Amino acid sequence: MARPSILTVDDDPSVSRAIARDLRREYGEAYRVVRAESGEQALAAVREIKLRGEEVAALLADYRMPGMSGIEFLEQAMEVFPLARRVLLTAYADTDAAIRAINVVDLDHYLLKPWDPPTEKLYPVLDELLAAWSVADRQPVRQVRVVGHRWSSRSYAVRDFLARNSVPFRWHALGEDAEAERLLTAAGADGSRLPVVVTATGDALVEPSDGELATTVGLTIDPATDFYDLIVVGGGPAGLGAAVYGGSEGLRTVLVERMATGGQAGTSSRIENYLGFPDGVSGEQLTERARRQAAKFAVEMLTTRQVVALEPRGAARVVRFDDGTELAAHTVILATGVSYRLLRAPGLDELSGRGVFYGAATTEGPSCSGQDVYLVGGANSAGQAAMYFARHARTVVLVVRGDSLDRSMSRYLIDQIAEVPNIEVRTCTEVVAGTGTDHLETLTLRDNRTNEKTTVDASWLFVFIGAAPRTDWLDGTLSRDERGFVLAGPDLVSDGKRPPGWELDRDPYHLETSVPGVFVAGDVRADSVKRVASAVGEGAMAVTLVHRYLEKA
Repeated sequence: MARPSILTVDDDPSVSRAIARDLRREYGEAYRVVRAESGEQALAAVREIKLRGEEVAALLADYRMPGMSGIEFLEQAMEVFPLARRVLLTAYADTDAAIRAINVVDLDHYLLKPWDPPTEKLYPVLDELLAAWSVADRQPVRQVRVVGHRWSSRSYAVRDFLARNSVPFRWHALGEDAEAERLLTAAGADGSRLPVVVTATGDALVEPSDGELATTVGLTIDPATDFYDLIVVGGGPAGLGAAVYGGSEGLRTVLVERMATGGQAGTSSRIENYLGFPDGVSGEQLTERARRQAAKFAVEMLTTRQVVALEPRGAARVVRFDDGTELAAHTVILATGVSYRLLRAPGLDELSGRGVFYGAATTEGPSCSGQDVYLVGGANSAGQAAMYFARHARTVVLVVRGDSLDRSMSRYLIDQIAEVPNIEVRTCTEVVAGTGTDHLETLTLRDNRTNEKTTVDASWLFVFIGAAPRTDWLDGTLSRDERGFVLAGPDLVSDGKRPPGWELDRDPYHLETSVPGVFVAGDVRADSVKRVASAVGEGAMAVTLVHRYLEKA
């Protein structure tokens, strides 16, 4: 069997020879090292390898090359070998420009030139990337196929569910894709009820629920037992952090998620201020790594299970699902995060999922190609979405109620947005209405300084306007603030008095709620810092407090 290739491209012949030499010295027995001196030459080599039926394990491209930059080469090479690990070679002076350009491709690493000594600066990086590539499943995937209408809200919801759970699927839009009609005929469906999901085994599901989808594609929805050391409710960064630390420290842990792990962070196209990722990481990448980590430590992860009640029952803490079943544990960590608030403007509610979306909805990016996209919001999530959609849309209009982005968005994002020519920021502006028949067609914008209203043609509106904790199901069980965020630790002690019903001879631990043994982490906690890093940190800290609670229980 032919050896897989490591391909390197650099327009400087001496640098090109040097890196090829170092690669052959370390990897020559297991890999074929291919050297190119231009992007066009490298692309030709990539296509030739593909035609020979061989594989490329890693691509190393110089950032600054005439004719075709390293980013442009990697972007095109990804279409041929999407699983190949990608490394950008850059001079120190180009580091900032390279990092900004990385938004275009999901880069695995970047290396500064020169990389001497390679034993310290080159080989450790390649060892890790090649190890990850070698264990990846590179066999052709028998994909799930989804037949739906472009402006069907349930079709959108199914696509979003599959994408956020990392399930490969192919989308066939009825009326736009001839294969859609053929699949409907084969499934015995007439298209009146959409979507129709054709599984990898050929079964057809008409308007399936999330639970049916999860079962069909192999996600876990039922627990292996009925009692655990720790139940983590919510699969965002805080929940995943708690699950990883709980499992790694020997607690029998189950994570319960309503839709998909990752939470709002999982939909982010690029997170660039998370420690340890200087060139940024997509929410999907971060989530997938955390999910693999949790699985490594034997954490069970249940999907499409909605918790509707929490009850202390003796020494046990019991959660009840919406189907009436229950799950018990010694301890519970609530990490349910927050949801985007709805934009209460006339005409928008009925168009949700049909041109009006809450959150990034990155599955819709390619559909926006050549069109105008409107985003509402001035925080980091809106800024990250603007950068993502600018790669597809003709223009991206960021609608901001305040007079600037400075108070709500990180400086690095503000600077990036200013450099993208097809992003327009409209401050002191609100969306006050929308119209459309089967999908969004127009928006009405109001200038808050002049009160002047303008109606614009628009098919795409993505909303990022603050967050609500959605904790009504905890009413009467846990203490919450006036906005519904869960109170914990010192916030529960007032004038030296512990919360009502507190029976232990100690104050609540820092992240402990008004029910002993129930902890809270991440955005759902009152006065938390709404950042990925702080959520992960609180998840880990909550597990430390779980241990303390169990030791003294």
